[in-house]
Amino acid sequence: MKKLINDPANYVDEMLDGLCAAHPELVHVGNDRRAIARSRTMPLGKVGVVSGGGSGHLPLFTGYVGEGLLDACAIGNVFEGPTINSCQDAIAAANGGAGVLCLFGNYGGDKMNFEMAGEFAAMEGIETRTVLGTDDIASAGPNETAKRRGVAGLIFAYKAAGAKAAAGGDLDAVAAAAQKAVDRTRTIGIALSSCQIPGAAGPNFTIADDEIEMGMGIHGEPGIWRKPIRPVDELVDEMMGLLLAERPQDARRVAVLVNSLGATPFEELFIIYRRVAKVLDEAGIAIGQRLTGPYVTSMEMGGASISLCYLDEEIEPLLAAPAQCPFWQVG
Repeated sequence: MKKLINDPANYVDEMLDGLCAAHPELVHVGNDRRAIARSRTMPLGKVGVVSGGGSGHLPLFTGYVGEGLLDACAIGNVFEGPTINSCQDAIAAANGGAGVLCLFGNYGGDKMNFEMAGEFAAMEGIETRTVLGTDDIASAGPNETAKRRGVAGLIFAYKAAGAKAAAGGDLDAVAAAAQKAVDRTRTIGIALSSCQIPGAAGPNFTIADDEIEMGMGIHGEPGIWRKPIRPVDELVDEMMGLLLAERPQDARRVAVLVNSLGATPFEELFIIYRRVAKVLDEAGIAIGQRLTGPYVTSMEMGGASISLCYLDEEIEPLLAAPAQCPFWQVG
């Protein structure tokens, strides 16, 4: 696959240089320049919110550093978790003396390095909490939610935690808001084509031109089935059936994210959204927030995901609170 790059070894660093040049409200922090933070000084007494993960998913993870969202983010190589050093750098940059929430996807390398970074932070007198995104319903059953991967629905937890921190919540309250958003969010995706890591000899996986895979992960992790492609309304009906099967009993309103995995255009996302809205209306569920676009990608993977965040009287105002970053503005 053709790419507009220089040396593949410099792909991530040059991308981060460009991101900060285009958005001066973001700056590099740390000696290895693999953590990004807000350029303003961290307010004293405010809980910090940090995330981290591999490159290749913009706007996730680094793109959500901004007002009312993340304070800092550690970034790794493409599809590789951030290093311990970059996790430490992100935590240090987000430290305002009130503790730091580490909020990231449920992936082994990310968990290990953030855990060690948190131990080092404790030696420096920085208290941390960890909340993991676990919204991908295709990656484990409803009785094993702790094994689920974190995918596009993680941005709802970013928004809830960021709003709670901006409102002056303490570390326990910020962590609780993030956990509630995670607990009330479900995602499932479909993949049509692969992506290719810069410098790799070939694509991450192969899928025939006439096939589609339900439930594939954002790194190409296996889904729940691969079949011939069929009309999108049929696919959306199946996806929504799986999502609504885990609807909380008190859920009457949702936030909806119809997300492009990289190559799928807005036109197709809106065709998906129209069916999602119809299914929700028939189920008697009102839509409180609507997001459509490339919010969490996988390089140039073809496909889309649907996320539902089941709202309640606490989560809905947090999602509606003002926020601004390079890729998402609320209010």
